[in-house]
Amino acid sequence: MIIRRQFVDTDYGQIHLRRAGEPGRHPALICLHQSPKSSREFVAFMTRASQDRQVIALDSPGHGESDVPPKQVFIEGYAEALWHALDALRDQKIMGTGPVDLLGHHTGAKVATEMAFQQPDRVDGIVLVSALILSAEEKADFQALFTPLPLDEAGTRFKTVWEKAIQYRGPGVSLEQLAYLTAEHFRAGEAYEWGHEAAFTYTDNFAERLPQLPHRITVLNPGDMLFDYTPRVVPYLKNGKLMNYPDWGFGFFDTDTDAAARVILSALDDARG
Repeated sequence: MIIRRQFVDTDYGQIHLRRAGEPGRHPALICLHQSPKSSREFVAFMTRASQDRQVIALDSPGHGESDVPPKQVFIEGYAEALWHALDALRDQKIMGTGPVDLLGHHTGAKVATEMAFQQPDRVDGIVLVSALILSAEEKADFQALFTPLPLDEAGTRFKTVWEKAIQYRGPGVSLEQLAYLTAEHFRAGEAYEWGHEAAFTYTDNFAERLPQLPHRITVLNPGDMLFDYTPRVVPYLKNGKLMNYPDWGFGFFDTDTDAAARVILSALDDARG
């Protein structure tokens, strides 16, 4: 399956995206990445998932190859920008006009939630990979963990990010795969931690928005650093369920591609009956 890449213009600058497959009887599946990664994390998954539907993965503003905005953007802005990008694809007749499915990974889970909140009639099913509900103290701890590091000649920023990548990598992730994932951190220059800041800032809104969504929401809980936090989301789901996958870790879209595609597509299709 060929994955095509392109840019579209939005009020937040140019948005870069990857797309595979063609519009068909299933809604297009929109993939939303974690921070500070990009649509690259979905490449293997897209090849598998696009066999019977269109799959589109976008780089949020300031991530991947999308433009870095002139000022910091938060989850609400990411969601608005990505809707603008999808509008551009519809105008170009690259995708259909019906509702879409959303797949959000970590920060992408919050972007998916906000997209569904902003335009609920344009969304069918939702799959969230991890869901972070935090106390004020936990939020502060996470923010401290991802505080931007200044550049220095010793390369402290790069060493620290690599050490964290080694610490948290999932089973079966090779050093080559880890290097590609780690390199995504630095594309935005001094804005490289904006995505994490956006995610933590959205914590209260996330808890408020989720119960308001009527959509069928499936939350996948892989065995990564959020495994113990994600089950807290269950009381916030008006129409959803939690599925635990402790054998999956960071990088599971590359190491467990077939299983991930099967679980995600089945959850979306089953919700439609």
